[in-house]
Amino acid sequence: MLEAGDPAPEISAQNQYGDTVTPDFSEPTVVYFYPKDFTGGCTVEANDFQSALPQFREGGITVYGVSMDDVETHADFAEEEGIVFDLLADPDGEVAEAFGLDTSDGRTTRRTFVLADGEVTAVYDPDLADPEGHAREVLRDVRNEHVQGG
Repeated sequence: MLEAGDPAPEISAQNQYGDTVTPDFSEPTVVYFYPKDFTGGCTVEANDFQSALPQFREGGITVYGVSMDDVETHADFAEEEGIVFDLLADPDGEVAEAFGLDTSDGRTTRRTFVLADGEVTAVYDPDLADPEGHAREVLRDVRNEHVQGG
């Protein structure tokens, strides 16, 4: 699994609208992986990022959610939950594997990566805590890093 200081991988995937997205990891970016659309903790986490999205955007930080669900499932999930940030479809696990995550059971573990300047700057394991509040924790840490000039 990628760790802080590792180079950011180059990835591309389709979002919930069927558009191919290639994130620019030279800019501050959050990529959070979650096991499956429409499940309890994953829905809580997606809504948490959605509610904090204005603050992320104010800070110039792009947010991507990634699971091994397909484009159609992401589209349904995004519509039902009001998710407007990109949910990247990774049905073959290529994006997850680029971040060093295990995809052997057809889903990924819950993991969040913060990237900037072409490298990973932080990694979170939200499975160790309640997914609710995770987005705000990441936002607070990223803001503090920018304030400290990191």
